[in-house]
Amino acid sequence: MTSEPEPTRDRVYRSPAGIAGGALLLALGAWLGIDAVIGGDGRTPWLALAGLLFAVPLVVAFTLRPAVFASEDRLRIRNPFRSITLPWAVVATFRSGYSNEVVDQTGTKYQLWSVPVSLRGRKKAQRNLARAAAADDPGRPSVIGTGSLQSRSTRAATDQVMDELRELSEARAAEPASQGEPAVRWAYEIIAPALAGAVVLAVLLATG
Repeated sequence: MTSEPEPTRDRVYRSPAGIAGGALLLALGAWLGIDAVIGGDGRTPWLALAGLLFAVPLVVAFTLRPAVFASEDRLRIRNPFRSITLPWAVVATFRSGYSNEVVDQTGTKYQLWSVPVSLRGRKKAQRNLARAAAADDPGRPSVIGTGSLQSRSTRAATDQVMDELRELSEARAAEPASQGEPAVRWAYEIIAPALAGAVVLAVLLATG
């Protein structure tokens, strides 16, 4: 009797800096908000509650929520206000400029919020490449970008992620399980409370 193969886990890409910053902001907001609710006078507790209702979903949306999930048959992108599912067959290319993006076959671009471009990381990689070139031939000026040296360089972490996603897309695009159409879902669980908080806060400020 043959056993069924175990399903492979998704590769998950998130921003550690974003998660740390979001946790810090939430902790600070909770501290200030609870202090205002408990010790505030008059309308202050209500303003604090409305402010938290408005701010907390936004902090979560831009720091804790973003993630990219890469499985054997599709790419799932969780951005601040929507989630996008792209079967590998509809992925045309990945682009890196001031932001990292995936482009589908129709030319629609989707930004990868959890994989931000690191200019600092790229500069560090270039310095490592230059040092490797100098070590190969100390008497000759380093040449950056040649194939042999490029393979020895340390790529920026987010550039490595883009390379992995590009390779996975190319390897899996022709598989039957990777066929399908793009699907987009708005994150109403983030949008609704943020809008409610904004409305309540605006009413309180307008009537104060």
